[in-house]
Amino acid sequence: MRKILLLLAALLCLAACKTATLHPAWTYNTVVYEVNIRQFSPEGTFKGVEAQLPRLKDLGVDILWLMPMYEIGEVERKGSLGSYYAISDYTKVNPEFGTMQDFEDLLAAAHEAGFKVILDWVANQTAPDHVWMDGKPADFYERDSLGNAIWEYDWTDTRSLNYENTAVWDAQDECMRFWLEKGVDGFRCDAAAEMPANFWKAVLPGIHRDYPDIYLLAEAETPELADPGVTFDATYAWKLHHMMNDIAQGTKTAQDLRDYLAEDDLWMGTDGFRLMFTSNHDENSWSGSEFERMGKAAKVMEVLCFTLPKGQPLVYTGQEIGITRRLEFFEKDPITDWRPNQYTEFIKTLVALRHDHPCLAAGEKGAPAVLIQGVPDNVLAFRRSKGGDVIEVYANLSAQPVEVTIGHNNVTLEPWGWQILGK
Repeated sequence: MRKILLLLAALLCLAACKTATLHPAWTYNTVVYEVNIRQFSPEGTFKGVEAQLPRLKDLGVDILWLMPMYEIGEVERKGSLGSYYAISDYTKVNPEFGTMQDFEDLLAAAHEAGFKVILDWVANQTAPDHVWMDGKPADFYERDSLGNAIWEYDWTDTRSLNYENTAVWDAQDECMRFWLEKGVDGFRCDAAAEMPANFWKAVLPGIHRDYPDIYLLAEAETPELADPGVTFDATYAWKLHHMMNDIAQGTKTAQDLRDYLAEDDLWMGTDGFRLMFTSNHDENSWSGSEFERMGKAAKVMEVLCFTLPKGQPLVYTGQEIGITRRLEFFEKDPITDWRPNQYTEFIKTLVALRHDHPCLAAGEKGAPAVLIQGVPDNVLAFRRSKGGDVIEVYANLSAQPVEVTIGHNNVTLEPWGWQILGK
């Protein structure tokens, strides 16, 4: 009897611990919108974003992710305006975008309109002329044998912080809290796997404790960082993204995607969120728009981003009007015509579908995907069902039309076509 009681107590403790680590209630059915402030309006300012909040509200998105809006370094700057990711002071705004008061006005207006706002946090490196370069000990940065601060990859406009020095951890914690105190709703953490996982595991629990309703997104795919309430609510679905590019280009198939879904279930369990996307700032600027990479398959891949399990869909600046060009990264290259078109209606429909169907929620509140059998090999068909809410998706992941039996009807799915059924 004593063993049974101990087992029950352990199970209750495990359940309580699990419940304590779940995501904030507001996050499960949200759609993220990435705001490229520089290119968002002819002005390229906080005020330029604020003026378009009604348009974003009509689109239906929920979370505004502001790309880095901090002061940019001058030393070894790339281009005339520099990279958003080469920061010279974590607690100052980029004057190109306006003043601190302008940022606070945007934050207040976004909250008033019902949006959540997260900031892009760049913890891996700073600009060479960041205030810490002279204001902190030399071992704040990684250095070569001659004592020169070093950088990674081709990021010559940055210098890498030294995460063997835990004082760097404390400094990052302090700067993140600076913005949380202003009322931001969380962070998208750039290149999160470049820092040791122990850094995030040391810093984020305290932030979760003091700001329990925030949302944290890691630009990383490792399950080690997918621990809601301890580290991150969401991680990137990079593997899925590259697989969708490959399927569109004919080098992978629907079966590869089915295999991925089974593998990711083993990796992530039911609690994790995966940020799913056909484009973002990196992909658009360096690899091309979704139309350049995916061609006529771009729309069906977007449908999957909105309907696959664990998925939290992302819309990048300009996707809602079907922009086809690469946006400049280090120069001004604004979108000047935001008039709605058929692509706007397409995105709005997917956002509404997401909001209207609880079974499409991310994490444990959503339903798993049950594969529908008896369809052609190049069709991904799945059902998500929870509490009477049901969605069925039939996606033709090929450049040829296919015949599919849906219910009692024979249906032709056009090349890269789809059908969504729901009740």
